[in-house]
Amino acid sequence: MEVLIKIAQVILALSFLILIHESGHFLFARLFKIRVDKFYLFFDPWFSLVKFKPKNSHTEYGIGWLPFGGYCKISGMIDESMDKNQLKEEPKPWEFRSKPAWQRFFVMFGGVLFNMILAIILYGLILFTWGEEYIRTEDAAYGIHCTSLAREIGFQNGDKILAFDDRSVVNDPVHTLHVDLIRTRPAVITVLRGADTVRFGFDQGYVKEMLNAQSLFTLRYPFVVASVPDTSLNVLAGLVPGDRIVRINGISTPAIQDVQELLAQNKEGVVDAGIQRGDSIATIPLQVNADGLIMVGVINPVELIPVTVKDYTLLAAFPAGIKKAYQTGANYIRELGLIFSPKTEAYKSVGSFIAIGSIFPGTWNWEIFWNITAWLSIMLAILNLLPIPALDGGHIVLVIYEMVTRRKPSEKFLEYSQIAGMILLIGLMFLAFGNDLYRLFT
Repeated sequence: MEVLIKIAQVILALSFLILIHESGHFLFARLFKIRVDKFYLFFDPWFSLVKFKPKNSHTEYGIGWLPFGGYCKISGMIDESMDKNQLKEEPKPWEFRSKPAWQRFFVMFGGVLFNMILAIILYGLILFTWGEEYIRTEDAAYGIHCTSLAREIGFQNGDKILAFDDRSVVNDPVHTLHVDLIRTRPAVITVLRGADTVRFGFDQGYVKEMLNAQSLFTLRYPFVVASVPDTSLNVLAGLVPGDRIVRINGISTPAIQDVQELLAQNKEGVVDAGIQRGDSIATIPLQVNADGLIMVGVINPVELIPVTVKDYTLLAAFPAGIKKAYQTGANYIRELGLIFSPKTEAYKSVGSFIAIGSIFPGTWNWEIFWNITAWLSIMLAILNLLPIPALDGGHIVLVIYEMVTRRKPSEKFLEYSQIAGMILLIGLMFLAFGNDLYRLFT
């Protein structure tokens, strides 16, 4: 069932984004009185699932059977359809090639523009409906708990991260620090370690390993007892809600992770736990089961660490949506820089629809769905701006070249560049699917 829900979300999100993107091209084309021959969701080689042509319309609308995108076939334009028959005739007034360069620019930029506008609208509505909740780095009073990779990089348990290079991160959400570190690749990291401010260099050779790691660190918080079930091994040990475990076998345990690590070393044994209750500390022997647990409920960390909550009015939500869309776009551009850097091997993370599907949850959650859709809209806009023939960006570059030099590229050049772009895109598609299949079977 989870797989079906993921598939449904991918199809719905991508179909929606494709329709919005192609509508941008379509509406600008019609604004400048350019005919649109076909408007399709998905591709339709050989046949289509659905097609219809309204009376007195030059446009055929339909749904193809190949779910790899969609297209808007504009009359008199060399595009992915590679229809060259119309180009053998004299240009008609309603054709793309007959229009001035500035109009052709807006027709090509329309898809990207509509995706950007959609992302802003979605982020604005998300912020208005659900607001924001996150833990600021500054409020993580107990610091971070490090994985072995984080310790290798230079972090230590209990560190409070202050800055990447000269940019303060104290107001940033803690859960974004791992990704932010990869994106920015700072030369120097600043942390508060105990009472000391410590700076250490960041070796960018770790980026490759960080890309494959789920997280570098988690939040540290105290082990505070919330309840002792009747079925617990330690129901008669004397623990009460509010007790805090501060030592195990004489070793200080300021965080729950410290307690868990020591309990894991004493499975099916007994440990002497230092229990802080009010201002006093007592030692209580506790039994540990085969899973390294003492079988008590613990207080949720959000009760111990302040959570920043932001609610937005409708008027405030959309400026915030613009800011969020801008930040998301800037971050994605940084991530693209990683992909084009062979040393990081980030190109191995390039994925297809399978990878996109994996980021959707297995249960339907509208807040998550629309957040991912907004992010995908930004991603689609930026990818289409890449100056690759066959993408909008490639067409835009050629139109700008024409506007600057006042010389129009020949139709043969446009044809060959389109072919080259299609070959490159097919190669990238094979890379994406290959990466997905490798991850599925390894």
